[in-house]
Amino acid sequence: MARFIDEPSRTFNEYLLIPGYSSAECIPANVSLKTPLVKYKKGEEPAITMNIPLVSAIMQSVSGDRLAVALAREGGVSFIYGSQSIEDEAAMIRRVKTYKAGFVRSDSNLAPDGTLADVLALVEKTGHGTIAVTEDGTAEGRLLGIVTSRDYRISRMAPDLKVCEFMTPLEKLITAPEETTLKEANDIIWDNKINQLPIVDKDGKLCYFVFRKDYIAHKQYPDELLDVNKRYVVGAGINTRDYQERVPALIEAGADVLCIDSSEGYTDWQKFTIQWIREQYGDTVKVGAGNVVSAEGFRFLADCGADFVKVGIGGGSICITRETKGIGRGQATALIEVCQERDRYFEETGVYIPVCSDGGIVYDHHMTLALAMGADFIMLGRYFARFDESPSNRVMINGTFYKEYWGEGSARARNWQRYDLGGDKKLSFEEGVDSYVPYAGALKENVALSLNKVKSTMCNCGVLSIPELQEKAILTLVSSTSIVEGGAHDVIQKDATPAIK
Repeated sequence: MARFIDEPSRTFNEYLLIPGYSSAECIPANVSLKTPLVKYKKGEEPAITMNIPLVSAIMQSVSGDRLAVALAREGGVSFIYGSQSIEDEAAMIRRVKTYKAGFVRSDSNLAPDGTLADVLALVEKTGHGTIAVTEDGTAEGRLLGIVTSRDYRISRMAPDLKVCEFMTPLEKLITAPEETTLKEANDIIWDNKINQLPIVDKDGKLCYFVFRKDYIAHKQYPDELLDVNKRYVVGAGINTRDYQERVPALIEAGADVLCIDSSEGYTDWQKFTIQWIREQYGDTVKVGAGNVVSAEGFRFLADCGADFVKVGIGGGSICITRETKGIGRGQATALIEVCQERDRYFEETGVYIPVCSDGGIVYDHHMTLALAMGADFIMLGRYFARFDESPSNRVMINGTFYKEYWGEGSARARNWQRYDLGGDKKLSFEEGVDSYVPYAGALKENVALSLNKVKSTMCNCGVLSIPELQEKAILTLVSSTSIVEGGAHDVIQKDATPAIK
């Protein structure tokens, strides 16, 4: 006889938070949203702590290298999608890790006999306006000069003009020796009012550039998430099929954390994947696993050695797993049960394994509810797909801009590995749809607005940190009528334009 759970599984929309006592210190400016990304032992610090509790979903239409940089600047982490070739995913990871490193290895280089046409082609290819002119045209060659946008005017110069005729030559450049520290380099930049400082070795060969804009950017993004080498932190998605080839390439490219991308994590395939990673790398490589919706699923992945566990099956806006397979669970109920098991596991073992809530977020206040229910951080797909930085196209439909958004279980994604059950290497039926979401602009402003709402709600609850919210939050179930009562009702609104949630 099948086992029946009589209590219905709930969604975030069926809960509200009860306000708590707010002291004079409970203002949004005092709220900390720091949260652990990977497991740690009691009394120790986690290897990676995020400054905001948001990560982007492992999806083709969401997490490319451009969004990874934008989210890391705000203090979160993107998981670059794994449904692409190993080489392409590793290249995305490298672009994130080299985007800002204090000392930047030059990726735009020409020999002195290059032309203006070569300069324009290189700027178009890399997007970087500073080009090093070296003796052999490589990043390690003897530095002869640099070319920036100040050195040429397209309308007045011939495309075949040699670089050596219009570059800023070495004798007019300020450079610094190889042993210069980052602080010293920034001091030189500011004292001399320059935009870039070439770092050269004793033989005059180019080592790195240090850029003024990187220092300025750091001041504009006080919560940016950096590794020990001052590079942006980035994650990568893996599957349970080609992990023996993919994982080494991603680690070599600089990925800080991995996550098994699967619709269902309570399987031997995830166990085998984690075991192989532990055998090869020990605990130095961090890997999350999932997805699960029960205490048993969490315990299984915890015992396998997962560094964090993702919760959620069928709750994503483009996911039709529940429709096609009749499997899943309401996100709120699943999250509450898993987080309770996480706390029991911590009491028994002294090891805290963070929980990621993946799916079911429709409104900003659902983020706060997910955190109050025990989630350490939240994985979002539709939310990030709306922004400029997501990889998908922006299209206009009936005078309104939208962004394309498709599920990893859709025919468009062709990501059969995510739904692998050990059989044929194919996607037998779709578990996701191809869709559009309303375009919302830049990530920075939208994330700031969402997190201001989270902080404000936390203050209403009388708490100043996520752990304190999880300890003190009081949640109440709401009826269908009270959900209606909670929105605008019994009035004619002046502005009938639907707001972007």
